Amino acid sequence: MNNKTLKKYFPIFVLPTLIAFIIAFVIPFFMGIYLSFCKFTTITDAEWVGVKNYIYIFKQDEVFFMAMKRTVKFTILSVIIINLGAFALALLLTKKLHGTNIFRTIFFMPNLIGGIVLGYIWKETLDTITRKLFGYAFTYSGKNYGFWGLLVVVTWQLMGYMMIIYIAGIQNIPEDVVEAARIDGATPAQILFKITIPLVMPSITICLFLTMSNSFKLYDQNYALNGNSKDTRLLALDIYETIFGGNSSTYSEGRGQAKAVIFFLIVALITFVQLRLTRSKEVES
Repeated sequence: MNNKTLKKYFPIFVLPTLIAFIIAFVIPFFMGIYLSFCKFTTITDAEWVGVKNYIYIFKQDEVFFMAMKRTVKFTILSVIIINLGAFALALLLTKKLHGTNIFRTIFFMPNLIGGIVLGYIWKETLDTITRKLFGYAFTYSGKNYGFWGLLVVVTWQLMGYMMIIYIAGIQNIPEDVVEAARIDGATPAQILFKITIPLVMPSITICLFLTMSNSFKLYDQNYALNGNSKDTRLLALDIYETIFGGNSSTYSEGRGQAKAVIFFLIVALITFVQLRLTRSKEVES
């Protein structure tokens, strides 16, 4: 098929996907922005209230800001731990050692388990251990242990996936470049920081984006591991609880939708800045 024919039939092939994208994403997105300025129980009875929902969130909703603070803390820790651990594993498993393929499979397998299932498995495991040893449930101890348990679960699940991406990046480094550096007397540390990391920056960009966006949007593991406890609630779960948590307020749906819009803006801004910074490093390298 030549380019002329491809251009002729291109709209026909794109149209179904474009229509589905508009129906499933574009229309709900703008409808959600509109509903954030309304009070409603269903879309049909939405009543415009202006910025009242946003004023309430910023002036009176302490739970939302605690969840935001907790989410930022969780994201910073998870991004650092997951990426450092995944990169270290990738470096180790790209060495010419026996059994590396088996270890790659083992480390990647947790990513194949669904988030909600993974959360419940770890909840029962951690609670059983701590009940026998200390007499209380780990995830509901009231000592902020649930937050650290969630960090362990997400790290365990995502590290293997990020490791695969880093392995792909490391294996694409030309071997002659590394050999030339060794011949010139470069130390392993110099090879790592002057050659490996700069040439793996595209993989670092992808992994940082994936871990950051996943940590901010985390919901299923948070719900499964910690329930709807306000002490361990992250932003995505707080938005869900605001809308569907049984609040009798006629403004709860609108306030939840306003939180979702704020949440979107925060995530979009942070990921945009992260992509610009890491991509600029790619150009320099």
